[in-house]
Amino acid sequence: MADHRAQVEDLLADYRRSRDQLAGVHRALAGISESATSPCGLVTVTVSAQGALTGLEIADTAYRTYRPHELSTVIVRAAADAALKASRAMSDVVAPVLPAGTDPEALIKGTADLTPAETTPDPVIDDESFEDVHWLESGRS
Repeated sequence: MADHRAQVEDLLADYRRSRDQLAGVHRALAGISESATSPCGLVTVTVSAQGALTGLEIADTAYRTYRPHELSTVIVRAAADAALKASRAMSDVVAPVLPAGTDPEALIKGTADLTPAETTPDPVIDDESFEDVHWLESGRS
């Protein structure tokens, strides 16, 4: 009977260690915040671990340097760079708690057990052209 009690105590201790480790990983992930500055230095974007925009700094001169559509492109590129940094930081946090051989980046992307063929989107085939279709005359509703 004492043998079983010791085994249960060991299992509970392992569970508590795992739970504490998971809580630490959660706190570390919640604390991830990454920034990227555009090559021109006029835009800095900050994102959370999940890539959500949490900060945006635009220099006053950016409005004189770029047209609106150009500035939006600079912002989107800086956000993508920051999100990539955040993803790498997430990988660094989760890697120590993953089983050996698990790719943390693939796990975070949700592709850990998928082949490239399974993650490649199907091509969009437009086999129905709506050119010269007159809905009112076709009798469709």
